[in-house]
Amino acid sequence: INGDVVPPGERCASTTNRNFRGRQGPGARTHLMSPAMVAAAAVTGRLADVRPLLAGHRL
Repeated sequence: INGDVVPPGERCASTTNRNFRGRQGPGARTHLMSPAMVAAAAVTGRLADVRPLLAGHRL
């Protein structure tokens, strides 16, 4: 478990396989997501759907 702390009332995207109340900080919300969805959140600066970012790209 890392020591990252999210301010109260803020949200974070995480690929961890562990989640529990207060995990990233008191009052913070952690959303468990796939690596692609976390990357989309990092690119857009908010929780986002990766599908529009991949539109037209072959995987």
